[in-house]
Amino acid sequence: MHWHQDPFGNFVARVDFTGTLNTMSAEVKFTVEWKDRDPFDFFLEDYAQVFPFIYENSLEKALYPYFELTEESSLLSDLVTGVMERQGSGIIEFLVRLNKEVNQRIAYTIRMEPGIQSCEQSLALASGSCRDSAWLLVQILRRMHLAARFVSGYLLETGDHADDRLSLHAWTEVYLPGAGWIGLDPSSGLFAGAGHIPLAATPEPDSAAPVSGTTGQCRSTLNFMSEVIRLNGTNNDN
Repeated sequence: MHWHQDPFGNFVARVDFTGTLNTMSAEVKFTVEWKDRDPFDFFLEDYAQVFPFIYENSLEKALYPYFELTEESSLLSDLVTGVMERQGSGIIEFLVRLNKEVNQRIAYTIRMEPGIQSCEQSLALASGSCRDSAWLLVQILRRMHLAARFVSGYLLETGDHADDRLSLHAWTEVYLPGAGWIGLDPSSGLFAGAGHIPLAATPEPDSAAPVSGTTGQCRSTLNFMSEVIRLNGTNNDN
């Protein structure tokens, strides 16, 4: 196993095998320090307080990959046209409303098929997985000249000790001058919080895939399991 960084600063493990394998198991362990935080506790540059705004030249050059438009869709164009009528709103108010609108338009569903739905598909079906909604929001933001990227990671939901849940998840980040990358989760209609644990952030979903590689002709099955163990909780932890 060899670790390296991709062009976007994400850590990637490359695994090479000496022969053919019948099965492969990947086990990921990590420790997270859980702290409640206010997702709106950030600073904004004066020129970015109101939508729309123009990024400074040097910043826009650095963010170039996060403006690329990769899909053409009449439904997407109609949606963006309606959203652009809200010009003059405070940028935070604007993003809150946009995130909720995508959440209301796209019903969340668990979709086991590989890949990402096109924006046209998601809007026509009015449903999609977390990764479909995240990619749709990325494309909407870019059409309004807001730098946006796709994020893949985990969502940690806590409650009573027995109700802690960890699941694979995807969401969107938008770059706001002064604040940096700010997470938006269209699956819930909320800003990303303490439970959003990012693993990879890239301009395109394919580059953020948790596992990629090649196989020979075979019949394949995929099994996934997650477990949360509290290391310093108030209950008796296992």
